[in-house]
Order: sequence, then structure tokens, then C-alpha cells
Amino acid sequence: MTTKRGNVWLAVSGIVENDKGEWLVVKKTYGGLKGNWSFPAGFVKAGETVDQAIKREIQEETGIQTEICGLIGVRSGVIGKEISDNMLIFRLHAKSSEISPQEKEVSDVKFKSREELAIDQASSLLVVYFAETGFQSSLNLYDTFNPGKHFGYESYHLFF
Repeated sequence: MTTKRGNVWLAVSGIVENDKGEWLVVKKTYGGLKGNWSFPAGFVKAGETVDQAIKREIQEETGIQTEICGLIGVRSGVIGKEISDNMLIFRLHAKSSEISPQEKEVSDVKFKSREELAIDQASSLLVVYFAETGFQSSLNLYDTFNPGKHFGYESYHLFF
């Protein structure tokens, strides 16, 4: 069951909050979450860090520019006894408010309140969980460390 991503997948997802405390959610046009409210998400590309990936994915899917507030969770599973499917979940703040959906991937994009999302029958499992429980803490992004030129890093970001 090898795919174009190989057998180890690394994805990112983000809870984007605006100044009103609403969260950015999307309805995908494909996959297991098709037609359900979910957080913007996608796969990490070669040559980018996980925090760069989530900011890119959110901007591509919704048009919203963001800043990282922290890393709040990890989802990890195995598909078909072969594929390791891993996702890092970020907390972000919206730096812009004009929504511009990427219609190929998403059929709808909205900022919605946690209360609305908690009771919406179209909300995904993760959306409902976070809407009902929130999140207590997060790991902060540190991008000023340099482990030395001998490692050859183009980008080096830590979360703790």
C-alpha cells in the first residue's frame, strides 16, 4: 500500500483564532472529512519546517495569513498496518480576515464560534473535541537557535 508519500506521512493542522475568538474551519472537497468542518491541514513538503508548512497550508486553502502561537497536539495512527500517519496540531492567530477559499480543495471556509462548532453535526471529531475542551497549554516556537554550520541546516526551529 505504498503511496506517493511513502509509508511515513507527516501532516500539519491548525486552530486559527481571530480577534473575536472564532476559529477558522474548512469543508474539504475530498477524503474522509469531505463535507465536514475541519481545521485547515495538509502535508509537509520537502524543504520546509512544520511551522512553515502549516502557515502555507492555511494561506493556500483559505487566504488567511497567520502567526504561530504554539504546538498543541500530535495525532498519530497506522493505516492498513503499513502507513504511519502523523499530524502536528498548531495554535495560530489570524493576521488577516479576508477569506479566499481554494475551491479545488475546500467547498466552504468560515470563522465560527467554539459553541457553534461543538454542536454542529458537520464538525469533525477533532473540531468537536477542541471546541468542548479547549487546550490548556502549548509548546512555543523558538527559531533563533543555531546548532552550528557543520549540520547544514537551512532552517532550524524548536518547540518547547
